[in-house]
Amino acid sequence: MGETREAPMFRSSPTRDAEFAEFMRTASLSLGRTAWLLTGNADLADELVQAALVKTYVAWPRVRSGEGLAYARRVLVNLNVDRHRRAHTTPSDRIDGIEPRHAEQSVDDRDQATRMLATLPAQQRRVIVLRYYDDLSEAEVAHHLGISVGAVKSSASRGLATLRSRFARVPEGEGQ
Repeated sequence: MGETREAPMFRSSPTRDAEFAEFMRTASLSLGRTAWLLTGNADLADELVQAALVKTYVAWPRVRSGEGLAYARRVLVNLNVDRHRRAHTTPSDRIDGIEPRHAEQSVDDRDQATRMLATLPAQQRRVIVLRYYDDLSEAEVAHHLGISVGAVKSSASRGLATLRSRFARVPEGEGQ
């Protein structure tokens, strides 16, 4: 008598798969860089990118045309927030025994940037990565993180001030 409706199954199509494959080809580098800057760890970054791409693939029919990278980036940031919440870790002022004011002398630029970002609170780190490394506008960052533009401005300002104070180069001969 009564028909039972089953939940629609996930269906793949050649067109959809081809579109997503092209998206992955063009977006993976950017997502990987963002994930690495957020985590400071290549393995974690790879895991975050893979998880973000899986979630983006599942949602692909709902993702607006041309907004795949924005969608995937938001998923990536949210996954990192979730990971951070589960870990309950707080970055410290000293990382692997390296004093903040001398960090740039002992590591290459990318590693230095990651170590510097790791000293910031999570929201400041996310804002700075999205705003300055991914070159998003304040409004785009606010949208990705689900916060106000004012919160983006405040977090960016505080984060940059913290980085400047902790990692300002001291000219040789001074500060000794």
